[in-house]
Amino acid sequence: MYLCATLASVTGWPKRVPGLCWGADYNPEQWPEQVWAQDVALMREAGVNLVSVGIFSWALLEVEEGRYEFGWLDRVLDLLHEGGIRVDLATATASPPPWLTHRYPEVLPVREDGVRFSHGSRQEYCPNSPVYREKSVALAEKLALRYAEHPALAAWHVNNEYGCHVRRCYCQRCAEAFREWLKARYSKDLAALNEAWGTAFWSQHYSDWAQVQPPRVTPTYGNPGQLLDFDRFGSDTLLELFVAERDVLRAITPDVPVTTNFMAGWTFGALDYWSWAREVDFVSNDHYTRAEDEQRHVELALSADLVRGLAGGKPWLLMEHSTSAVNWQPRNRAKQPGELARNSLSHVARGADGTLFFQWRASRAGAERYHSAMLPHAGSDTRVFREVCELGAAYRRCAELVGSTVDAQAALVFDFQAGWAAEQPAHPTQDFRYHEAVLGVYRALWQAGITVDVVPPSADLGRYPLVVVPALYLVSDENARSFDQYVAAGGHLLMTWFSGITDEHARVRLGGYPGAFADLLGVRVEEFYPLGAGERVRLSNGATADTWTELLHPEGAEVVASHVDGPLPGVPAITRNEHGSGLAWYVATTLDPDSMLGLVREVAERAGARPVVRAPAGVEVVRRTGEGPRGPISWLVVVNHTGAEVVLPVRGIELAAGSDVPGCLAVPAGGTAVVREV
Repeated sequence: MYLCATLASVTGWPKRVPGLCWGADYNPEQWPEQVWAQDVALMREAGVNLVSVGIFSWALLEVEEGRYEFGWLDRVLDLLHEGGIRVDLATATASPPPWLTHRYPEVLPVREDGVRFSHGSRQEYCPNSPVYREKSVALAEKLALRYAEHPALAAWHVNNEYGCHVRRCYCQRCAEAFREWLKARYSKDLAALNEAWGTAFWSQHYSDWAQVQPPRVTPTYGNPGQLLDFDRFGSDTLLELFVAERDVLRAITPDVPVTTNFMAGWTFGALDYWSWAREVDFVSNDHYTRAEDEQRHVELALSADLVRGLAGGKPWLLMEHSTSAVNWQPRNRAKQPGELARNSLSHVARGADGTLFFQWRASRAGAERYHSAMLPHAGSDTRVFREVCELGAAYRRCAELVGSTVDAQAALVFDFQAGWAAEQPAHPTQDFRYHEAVLGVYRALWQAGITVDVVPPSADLGRYPLVVVPALYLVSDENARSFDQYVAAGGHLLMTWFSGITDEHARVRLGGYPGAFADLLGVRVEEFYPLGAGERVRLSNGATADTWTELLHPEGAEVVASHVDGPLPGVPAITRNEHGSGLAWYVATTLDPDSMLGLVREVAERAGARPVVRAPAGVEVVRRTGEGPRGPISWLVVVNHTGAEVVLPVRGIELAAGSDVPGCLAVPAGGTAVVREV
């Protein structure tokens, strides 16, 4: 076997997990103790090597204030260790127990309208509650002291999906914390805050820090700068909670890596994960596809590329996804045969060194009792469990991928804060969604077979022949200059509308849109002309478009296509501009998918960004690379999302089957392959 990296050399990773991580959330507290041995036996059958334990078990660990009962958890960890299964042990702080919120009701968070949430769900805590912080850190410390030397312990799992349900709290304590955060951000200069927020508008000028409040419910639109800073504050405040637990764990178990599961999926969430990623020992993520989306595998790929970007290109862990149905979706539809494997290997293709599910055994009670699991309600004699066992065996045969990295041909710029700012109310159109804007461009790159690194606006772009920038609404002067320098030095850049509109305070850049990028793109926009619901326009190159048009004047740029009809006939819609030694393209509307694909292919070809293997539409091919014992080594991960067999020009060894690939790789309809290239 070719091993890209020994387990000992993979730093910041669950300890002593052999090969690719494979397993699930395990919640034994939901079941009688006599079931636990059966669970471990079935896990071994399925090839499970890592499980997350204790995520929602605070009430059964600290049964009343200051009284802990760890006996049941001792027995669970011992059983798992005896079965050869490693443990990602949770601090259990995601859901405060009833005794805590009953005794300290101020722990419960408050909505924008002043209503305090009730107990009975999950994540019922105010991030600035000193009681919650004290109790959560104390529990983490107790767990670390008890299990520091347990042989099953592979990693720490702090809390769970921060910001997933209660994104922000608006209580008075949070108001006080927000003011302190603002004082730090603006160096205690209230005049600087007034300038940043533009408080001269609507008589909002503040003359004392005590007047500054969270953006609670108001008669009409709130202040954009206040909204944006409160989003930033909320992300930072939750991060403080994570760091507080992480630090106590590190102090007691410095050799055990610490993580928490992000939610960098189709919601793209409440947190600025670029700052969070710097604080975890390894990046992990939860992702769930939307059953009603026929192209859900493309959004999955975008999420995986984003998480790899958060990990700085290093391997990352998919902490949760689903074997089949997801109960909180509008229609709880099961996955098709083989979809479980396709989803899992798509994440692996894009840098995951393991994929876990929620959960191991499907719950018989509780809010997620109809959520799928590795072991369904119907038991082990099921299609899902058979597919789980088959994929577990394939993972064991693909262990050599551990530690390898992904070979990308382009970069896509993504910014959480730009998304927050662009989706605020009172914008030119209510039809804009940052995630949809990003996904629309990404889908064309995926269809063209171009693997991308997802990077922040501050990234060093020099090594990429092509950089794609969708809807970067908010951008600082410093980051804007880096794009200018990238193109001037010979880079190729593709940018879409609603980019460069504001500075980092969400203040509009004057002189014509797209503000920060007007000179780079060689255009000036006077006004926006958003389209009506369902309205479409035609372009001179045969494309159609919707959602958006703008009154654009070329100022040095070459016109590629213009509007034929709609509110702006004859006005340019697609341009390209020679800037220094490079080329900058601008798309001033939302192209139909086929036209966007055609444009991306043209731009990529000019830039020299080409797919690793030319494959039919609907076939995903990604290359991972690493160092083997005799030099560089590479693997192709192929996922066939079509209903027909495909044949690709590939030579090597297919790892799952252990068969030679002499130059033509046949991948069945809906099938997958992992090939060590030779």
